[in-house]
Amino acid sequence: MALQVFQAAQSYQQDSIKFDGVHWCRRTGGEDLLPQVVLQISQGKEEGKRFYACSACRDRKDCSFFQWENEKVSDARLAAREEFNRSRQPSLSHRQNVERYKKFVLLPLSKRKFCQECQQLLLPAEWENHSGHEVLTDITSAQLKRPSQILYPLENKKTNAQYLFADRSCQFLLDLIIALGFRRVLSVGTPRLHELIQINGCEEQQFNVKSLLLDIDFRYSQFYTEEDFCHYNMFNHYFFGGKVAQEVCRKFLHEEKGEGVIMVTDPPFGGLVEALAFSFKKLIAMWREAQEEAHNSKEMPIFWIFPYFFESRILEFFPGFTMMDYQVDYDNHMLYKHGKTGRKQSPVRIFTNLSPSTIVLPIEEGYRFCSLCQRYVSSENQHCEMCNSCTSKDGRRWRHCVLCQKCVKPSWVHCNTCNHCALQDHVCESVQVGCFICGGADHKRSTCPHFSVTRRAYQAEGKQRQMKNKKLKMVTQDFCSQSLISFTANAWKRVCWKFQIN
Repeated sequence: MALQVFQAAQSYQQDSIKFDGVHWCRRTGGEDLLPQVVLQISQGKEEGKRFYACSACRDRKDCSFFQWENEKVSDARLAAREEFNRSRQPSLSHRQNVERYKKFVLLPLSKRKFCQECQQLLLPAEWENHSGHEVLTDITSAQLKRPSQILYPLENKKTNAQYLFADRSCQFLLDLIIALGFRRVLSVGTPRLHELIQINGCEEQQFNVKSLLLDIDFRYSQFYTEEDFCHYNMFNHYFFGGKVAQEVCRKFLHEEKGEGVIMVTDPPFGGLVEALAFSFKKLIAMWREAQEEAHNSKEMPIFWIFPYFFESRILEFFPGFTMMDYQVDYDNHMLYKHGKTGRKQSPVRIFTNLSPSTIVLPIEEGYRFCSLCQRYVSSENQHCEMCNSCTSKDGRRWRHCVLCQKCVKPSWVHCNTCNHCALQDHVCESVQVGCFICGGADHKRSTCPHFSVTRRAYQAEGKQRQMKNKKLKMVTQDFCSQSLISFTANAWKRVCWKFQIN
């Protein structure tokens, strides 16, 4: 599979990143070898070496694959990779999971079990293998229709970052989709919305909205058929099910000649916008194949759910998008909750290419219609006559700065040294942007000549911490195994003093 070359314009502290290829890498829980984008990083004035890395895991601790572009890999190393890949494949295919589900729903309630440790539905013949695991029993049909409430969310911020819509936001999205007249929803990374649509389709005869879920979490294959779920990586537009899964998606988008479909996506916030935009444009191109030549310029309707501070990045790739004021909240995120005020409000918004005037936000939640902007805004978002717009992005009332000629956050003041508005206690732009070790502006930390010295000092400190932890473990195991003492506060202090544990 080849990944189209494109230039990403992101610039962050003098770093430029571009995607330039694809590689095959291992990833725990993947159904197939995962194609990875290549990142080329230029540091300062010197171009960095090109390398292959994982597109799904943004931390080397989660996926350790790394290879320089021109690096020669030995046959032994390739064989070791293949063996590791095979050991990380799911034990069952999507089709096998569907067959298991059909058998599972026929079981009486007392025999329906789910292993929380293995995250797997259990048939009676498998109970013995999971006897020492934590198991949920009496799994009802209602629970099977809400798999996101059974499965543990994969909350690692550097990989899945699986934060799930709260019922309030999920119901609002579905009501809005129905009000706008859409009949099919391509749910890219939105399992809560997908299951809500599936539930309504089963319970209401007049409900005529369908959904196809594209998600990298293969666990959902236990609950959905191959026509309802595709194992998909949204960072490089890869279908793990191959051409069969890709055809399922194409067929779904081409129904009714592409009319009545909308894509709703909720990507991990730590992912690169340009990689996501690349995949979404691929999906748009797939949808556009069903359009007649006379209507080939039409855009597929999209709801892209992302934090407001990524607005400029999204508009760079989709200039026709508009950010709505609606605050999306999540069940399993401690900060992105509804009802908070000020800076604690959820920063997640809906970006769309639909006309803002057609999107009605709930008045009972404090939203109002601005007749000048012709769109719904939050109650604190006041219209600025000088900017001729409702300018607030974060839900607070912004104020206009005459010198900057734009509205700014209420906590910002104009700084004559920096010649723009910033926080009152900010450090003026005399601080150099460059190396965090020596302060040099012509290089970064990774290429600093003092980097090796600092790293050795840090590693030595880390070894001391490991030795202390090892001593502590040995002491506690010895005491507990012999049952000689129960730790009181004073006993614990004596142990810490003896072994110099901080």
